[in-house]
Amino acid sequence: MKIAVLSDFHFEYGYNFELEDDSYENADEAMQKALDSDLILIAGDIFNSRVPKTSTWARAIKVLVKPLMRDSAANFVSCSKELKEISKRTLQHLPVVAIHGTHERRSRGEVNAIEALEHAGILIHLHCETIVFEKDGVRVAIHGMSGVPERYARDVLYRWNPQPIENCFNILVLHQSIDPFIYSPLEPPSLSLSNLPKGFDMIVGGHIHMPGQEKIGNTVLIMPGSTIVTQLQPNEAGSEKGFFEVEVGDEVKINFRKLENIRKFFYEEIKVNSDLAGQIEKKIADILSNGFAKPPLIKFKIIGKEIDVLEQELREMERKYSDKAIVSFVKELESPEIESKIEFLRNLREQKLSVEEIGLRSLKKNLEELGFSSNLDYENIFGLLSESETEKAFNILIGDQKTLGKWMR
Repeated sequence: MKIAVLSDFHFEYGYNFELEDDSYENADEAMQKALDSDLILIAGDIFNSRVPKTSTWARAIKVLVKPLMRDSAANFVSCSKELKEISKRTLQHLPVVAIHGTHERRSRGEVNAIEALEHAGILIHLHCETIVFEKDGVRVAIHGMSGVPERYARDVLYRWNPQPIENCFNILVLHQSIDPFIYSPLEPPSLSLSNLPKGFDMIVGGHIHMPGQEKIGNTVLIMPGSTIVTQLQPNEAGSEKGFFEVEVGDEVKINFRKLENIRKFFYEEIKVNSDLAGQIEKKIADILSNGFAKPPLIKFKIIGKEIDVLEQELREMERKYSDKAIVSFVKELESPEIESKIEFLRNLREQKLSVEEIGLRSLKKNLEELGFSSNLDYENIFGLLSESETEKAFNILIGDQKTLGKWMR
């Protein structure tokens, strides 16, 4: 049985920006390449927003319905949850099984975007559930736990306590930070390589945007990474984007399939000097000499005193190369105080964090400065505020109303 393992499309990333089309085009290429598989797994963060825009839904569905045009080669065997009638029809085509990620998680009682896709018959959504498929005598069991706040991940996983199924190739799919692989540490991960469940043939780690493969005893951990650059950090420069293809038979073969038509990302650090503009232009010229299908994304980090770097000169350079590349600049200032003050705007400008992530971080910081416990379920509070439940959030904070419990959705 051939299984395509994809993750982190982040549909809607770069909205109303030069990169707006990239998430859809990259995911479309990945999905197109995955159509020769018997089963497709998506390890969370299909969307970049808890509440995607209508235009995002329209573009995302064009990509996600492609497996419905293919006949099923893998036969459905069983599922630990009762499948919807439309899901049974879905399984007559190339099956897609997905978990939701951190960007799609919503408060208890709300339907998240991946559940909505299941209601539409596009995929099977798992959260602390297991589904089994078979082809030519080979059985594969998919155990999926959708994304939960990092501090709860270990407890939720241990409470669910998934067990490998006999005579199956058992795959555990997660969407969490796994120490030492940390995506965006709003809080330390509670999962690590040492405390992941034992006995599974393979563990799939979504949420971690760099592709990778590790061996943990007899278990293989694969991290397909994202199909789009979102962090704009040095480790993403030159990193391949794609997905894993896993063939399960007499032996297990694992192959990383690269995306070919993605926008290239380059990260350069330059110290302030007397010929800063000339040095930057030479770097850009060297990069552009390679030729690209899409204008590359080039991020320069300027190291030095703020007064030594003329903002107008940098902005002019961005405009000069706008038809050939997407050039951006950040500065590492010597004053930590100034650096702290501009971090929020820098993150917004670079799209390094989603607006929701920035909001979560700001809310947590402000509440802790006001003396609230770091154990406060600030994601729950943020969810209420984002859904205009201001009064309820206020009552929880002042103690007039108890919290709604731990978010596990």
